[in-house]
Amino acid sequence: MEIQSAFNSGIQGFQKATEMASNAAADIVAETTVARDSSVSEGASLDTNTTSRDAVNSTNEVPNLNQSIVDLKVAEYQAKSATEVIQTADETLGTLLDVTA
Repeated sequence: MEIQSAFNSGIQGFQKATEMASNAAADIVAETTVARDSSVSEGASLDTNTTSRDAVNSTNEVPNLNQSIVDLKVAEYQAKSATEVIQTADETLGTLLDVTA
């Protein structure tokens, strides 16, 4: 096992998790902004707001809020896993240095 390879895998995993979290956060903002804009412009009842939001979602212009929240949670676990890989590689390198010293 190459220590450098383990570090690189951990770093790449962490970068991917960061990108995924950023995308999910942007999607959440887009969804909540559309919902808020719909309620302000429609201004009437809750049914009208829900209908306009469903119409926007059906045209795939705005991401699904539930899926964005799930993606954000997945990114969190991916970042935690990548962190553990980096820590394990660090501990392994430390052990190898102690053995050779």
